Amino acid sequence: MSTQNAVNSLQGLRILVTRAEHQSQAQQALIQALGGEAVCLPLIEIEPVSDSDSAYADLKYCLLDLDLYQKVIFVSPNAAKLGVELIEDFWPQLPLGIDWVGIGRQTVKQLEQQGICAWSSEQGYDSEALLSSDRFQQVDGQRILILRGNGGRDLMRSTLTARGARVDYGTVYYRRLPSYSEQTLKQKLLDEPLSALLITSGEGLLNLQTLMTTHSADRYQPLLNTRLIVPSERIAVIARELGYRRVRVAQGPDDDSMVRATLPGNDLEQLA
Repeated sequence: MSTQNAVNSLQGLRILVTRAEHQSQAQQALIQALGGEAVCLPLIEIEPVSDSDSAYADLKYCLLDLDLYQKVIFVSPNAAKLGVELIEDFWPQLPLGIDWVGIGRQTVKQLEQQGICAWSSEQGYDSEALLSSDRFQQVDGQRILILRGNGGRDLMRSTLTARGARVDYGTVYYRRLPSYSEQTLKQKLLDEPLSALLITSGEGLLNLQTLMTTHSADRYQPLLNTRLIVPSERIAVIARELGYRRVRVAQGPDDDSMVRATLPGNDLEQLA
């Protein structure tokens, strides 16, 4: 987003930034460059897998057999960063012939920064877009590795398995629910009105709900009338089911798209 003609266009607006702490700096800086106030409340903590974790044994087995896979899919920038670091522990020289795939442009960008030439769907940033791409239609007999965080949707594996592929998961990090005191939540969410909430995942949205319910759900009811920015219609549906009344769907989960959707006069708002 060019800020040349948009300086101070967020003047007076307080915008909640909920990305994991190590990923939130760019979004905060963009909001501040546009004159807004970024209020940081990470809704997910990222914890890399370690060799003492129960998931590590399966992951190690997959990584040792990396050269047997035709495709390796990274589901997020976190999966890309941490996954490549783990791969390099076992493969100082990357095996040849692998089709490296990222879900979304930001994931591909992270892979490229680590020296891996990868691609993503041009039709979107999510699993559905990737599965619709031509290169995933004929996968019968292929071995495919998906590197991701713990849990998450099973759409990718179930669809590719139905198309004849053998699909393995490798857990390279855990997503944790951060712990906050009631005083911290009140200070961030209630003491001064928020103009918008930026939430990039369904899990982050549900984590916010859990935090509010743990303390006093009724106290946080005003947030349901605050503009909520999400990156997809799928997450918008979850938001509406939770009672949010002012939902905007951004063009994607990247910082530029999410912040752009907060600009006054944006026509993406959908009233529930």
